[in-house]
Amino acid sequence: MPDMIRRYVRAVDAVNAAIGRFAMLLIFALMGILLWSSISKAFFVPANWTLEMAQFTMVAYYILGGPWSLQAGEHVRMDLLYGALSDRAKAWMDSFTVLFLIAYLALLFYGGLSSTAYALKYGERSYSSWAPYMAPIKIVACIGIFLMLLQAFALLFKDVAKLRGEEL
Repeated sequence: MPDMIRRYVRAVDAVNAAIGRFAMLLIFALMGILLWSSISKAFFVPANWTLEMAQFTMVAYYILGGPWSLQAGEHVRMDLLYGALSDRAKAWMDSFTVLFLIAYLALLFYGGLSSTAYALKYGERSYSSWAPYMAPIKIVACIGIFLMLLQAFALLFKDVAKLRGEEL
């Protein structure tokens, strides 16, 4: 494989590993938000921001952790036939199916950018009583989808290299 592709794969893997490790810590923020929600409901006036903030934190948790999960091969697979395949056949199967993932992520990213632009242009807010602006979480979602798209291309390059008898 060309040196540029090797550098691309290393850079994408490093960025997604760092962001994925940060995303792991968001579970503690989520726990804190939900703990405060329980305490405020039991002893004080219930905070109206906790449910949506927990949802936003959970979105950031899985959307930013997804590329790292994809890199580590931790996504769920239908193992009915896949497990019985040879390594070379798995590389063929992965290089074929990742094309569908890339197409899906490209469309999702396009829609996400459109939705984010709308949220920024019109100051879109949630319809809850807290009514937070939607643009920040949509920006986080677009970043996560973009990182997942970059990781999908890195996986494609790794599979092609494996088919060529190389290792990236």
